[in-house]
Amino acid sequence: MATIDLRGICCPTNFVKAKLAIEELEAGDRVEILLDDGEPVKNLPRSLKAEGHKLLGLRESGEGHYILELEIVES
Repeated sequence: MATIDLRGICCPTNFVKAKLAIEELEAGDRVEILLDDGEPVKNLPRSLKAEGHKLLGLRESGEGHYILELEIVES
């Protein structure tokens, strides 16, 4: 599973970086996206879901950030 580290990147830049990274993946691939608490963890999952991707889970890492699990869909 690929990992995209977006910690330290504010909204909406984190969405742009996520989209660019996702473009490199194939439909059906799964990815973990590392996010900071606050706006990133509130906004990015919603934005990626609106793009049609399948949200598989969101959990706190225990290290001060969150891990969003996502399945890529055909764009």
